Amino acid sequence: MPGKSAAVSAISRRAVLKGAAATLAAPLVLRAHDALSSSGTVDVFAWGDYIQDNIVKAFEKQSGIKVNLSTYGSNDEAENKLRAAGGGGFDVIFPSVDTGPNYYKDGLLAQIDESKIKTGNIIPSILRDSLSLGASYRGKRYLLPFDWGTEAITFDSKKWPLSDAEVSYGTLWQSEAKGAAAFRQKSVIMGVGLYLDSIGEVKSNRMLDVYKSEEDARRVFEACVRYILDRKANIAAFWNNATEATAAFTDAGATIGQTWDTTGLLLNRQDAKWKYRMPKEGGITWMDTVGMPAGATNKEQAYAFINFLFTPETGGMFAANTGYNSAAKGAADHAGEEYKRQFDEVYTEAALGNLWWWQPATPFYNKLRNEYVEKITNS
Repeated sequence: MPGKSAAVSAISRRAVLKGAAATLAAPLVLRAHDALSSSGTVDVFAWGDYIQDNIVKAFEKQSGIKVNLSTYGSNDEAENKLRAAGGGGFDVIFPSVDTGPNYYKDGLLAQIDESKIKTGNIIPSILRDSLSLGASYRGKRYLLPFDWGTEAITFDSKKWPLSDAEVSYGTLWQSEAKGAAAFRQKSVIMGVGLYLDSIGEVKSNRMLDVYKSEEDARRVFEACVRYILDRKANIAAFWNNATEATAAFTDAGATIGQTWDTTGLLLNRQDAKWKYRMPKEGGITWMDTVGMPAGATNKEQAYAFINFLFTPETGGMFAANTGYNSAAKGAADHAGEEYKRQFDEVYTEAALGNLWWWQPATPFYNKLRNEYVEKITNS
């Protein structure tokens, strides 16, 4: 199916969710052959909600390695900071898989020595399919799949009594959503494009055309942005990171929006009126990875930290912390019952069969997309 990579069918409920019966109360236990380095430091540069205090403390206690954590809120921020440092300053970083080519062209990442990675702890299908989504360069692996998640629709079900089958990117632009919609400018274009393609208004090969050529991308982006700006009265708030996304609903008055899964799922944990669902056009799906900057100075400690992240126990802790889906095999068994409940509600077989994956950026793509993001932001 156009727009659907092999990874979609690989990520099944059986592969990713295997019961989730255990809780986070269970201690992390490393087997003897998982012993880690016992000294030194590791400099970690991660998304703001990824490496939370419980993960840091567990790793430091079991390894003796001190974690120096710095955080970022967007791929652009991470990429720009690493580029400014010439690929140095950190030992571990978490790029989104489709941004890999941005790092490769300037030699900012180190090739992964897979003999030092316990790859058996990673869901095999995700490990394999990450290569075609941007984790490799010139036949060599530079990034390992760390987690995956979606961007779909969060809504107040009291104000929007939608059945799962009715949820659509187009709902954001109905007249009833005036002053009520929130979204990230970089990806709302994709949501609108998928909607317009589905109703036959702007054909885009399910938005794969925007990666095909600059001419095709401009044709599609222009139509999407015009559609958005004609309905700008619907906009309650923009967001660019997880904190801003939550605030759009709790502080800015949004009742519906295109958000990352963590926003909708964490809001749902606080109040059941909030729902997070895949739109009928398909949930926009991302994969974040973990890798080593080219200038990493604590390489052995970095490999120890990466291997720790792929243990089932740590993967479960990460999933429970964030609402994202870990690429660690067996992680769901340690993520708790609430994680299982939400996964079952959101990721039905039909939803998993209709995901849309971000593609590796083509040479013209980022610059052109940013041009249209500016139009949405400033018009």
